[in-house]
Amino acid sequence: MRKKIHRVIIFVNSLKEEAVALRKDVERYLRGLSIVSETISVDENHIPPVPENADLAITLGGDGTLLYGARCLACCNVPILAVNLGDFGFITEISSSEWADVLTHYLEGRLGVSRRVMFDADVRRGEKTLQSFSGLNDAVVRAGEFARVVALRVHLANTYVARYRADGLIVATPTGSTAYSMSAGGPILHPEMDAFILNPICPFTLSNRPIVIPGEETCILEVEPVQRTNIVLVIDGQQVCKLEPKDRVVFRRSAKHTLIIQSDKRNFYEVLRSKLNWAGEPNA
Repeated sequence: MRKKIHRVIIFVNSLKEEAVALRKDVERYLRGLSIVSETISVDENHIPPVPENADLAITLGGDGTLLYGARCLACCNVPILAVNLGDFGFITEISSSEWADVLTHYLEGRLGVSRRVMFDADVRRGEKTLQSFSGLNDAVVRAGEFARVVALRVHLANTYVARYRADGLIVATPTGSTAYSMSAGGPILHPEMDAFILNPICPFTLSNRPIVIPGEETCILEVEPVQRTNIVLVIDGQQVCKLEPKDRVVFRRSAKHTLIIQSDKRNFYEVLRSKLNWAGEPNA
């Protein structure tokens, strides 16, 4: 069934000349279909109000542009066509030469949408909730200034699980499993799974290993009272919140999802094979 699209939001990484130039091509294409478009430039320090009645979003940049767009659209249930103009692009698998074909196929009703789990993170100090965040990729608690060990405690299902002395701790979604968590030795999850990864970064105790938990599990991370450095919470590598000793960060599966238009050019396993040079290729 053909999609009825009237208004499109275009997220642009204005630091990339290719993205700025491609935006003009996208706007011209949409005008030819009598579709109204509005542009939002990526500003990681600001989440702008999203224009009402949007039917579709297009991100022009890399994975970071998609992550920004996902947070902006978290409450809107708007599918995203993610075009990769970055260096790696695990989530944004559609190339700059493919976007028109993919968009046409989506409008014709020939492409599905991948429903991705997001997380909510509440920063609590005593009985007060200081700040709340949503993210698509990961949340990282780490040293704020120097590469020093931080001391953290983790509770799952109202049970004390472990004390971590490490460079930090990553809470990653399946979408984020191929990002920072993978670099820190974590497992790769299919992006449509309902689960989370807890992954210590360079733990002082080698028995501290990454674990995968069910999506419905609530994770409470407690900053121990004595620290040798400042500590921060980083959401999707873009939003930063300073933490203090005894602060708690409560992670839950969000009621919101990110909807990403699936490419008909390749699937997730083909992306893994090509991006990671699997299957015994010369550069593996």
